[in-house]
Amino acid sequence: MKILITSLFFSLLSLSAAGHAASGSVHLDHFEADLTNTASLQRGARTFTNYCLSCHSASYMRYNRMAQDLGLTDKQVLENLMFASDKIGDTMTIAMRAEDAEKWFGTAVPDLSVVSRSRGTDWLYTYLRTFYKDPATAIGTNNLVFDKVGMPHVLWEQQGYLALEHDDDHDPHLSSATEGDLSKSEYDGMVYDLVNFLGYIGEPSKLQRLALGKWVLLYLIILLLVAYPMKKAFWKDIK
Repeated sequence: MKILITSLFFSLLSLSAAGHAASGSVHLDHFEADLTNTASLQRGARTFTNYCLSCHSASYMRYNRMAQDLGLTDKQVLENLMFASDKIGDTMTIAMRAEDAEKWFGTAVPDLSVVSRSRGTDWLYTYLRTFYKDPATAIGTNNLVFDKVGMPHVLWEQQGYLALEHDDDHDPHLSSATEGDLSKSEYDGMVYDLVNFLGYIGEPSKLQRLALGKWVLLYLIILLLVAYPMKKAFWKDIK
């Protein structure tokens, strides 16, 4: 038991350290996913296919599976969300080659199928809202939670540009440098929908798994109520 408790303690400690290392000393804003909000997932899918899918693939997700889960018809997906393929059964891949990505961005562009599970939704939500102008970088922008990131701020027209400042304690914070097409609350809502969608494609069957888990637990409880009296009856004469 002591070994088990010790192992659990160090596992939790290592997870905490990994999360801290991923974000550095920057505070991550909390993100509360809602996979039952179909409208949010549909808006997130629209943002993803329009602004992300040109460079980032989601090769574990098929268009027809997305259509089924998000309450869309195949025709709606074909007409509004498919720009890299014309087959509804295809996965969400891109035409850009890895060697071209390395040449243009300095690194291979990651697939986003499970980025919500590897990075966490808090990290993604903060990351997509903390790009700022940085003339010292080759692309002219940087990010508060991912220093020297190779990805440009593709949503700059919606958010506008932010400027990095430091308070009296040298803590970094961002302020508006140029206005975007959306207000701050509207842009935050757009990012929420996008991260919500990334959370969905990271584990499309999560809602079904959680629903099934309740029935499994109920079955195990009923089995326990039957098995425990049987165990007592079988072993009552054995000392």
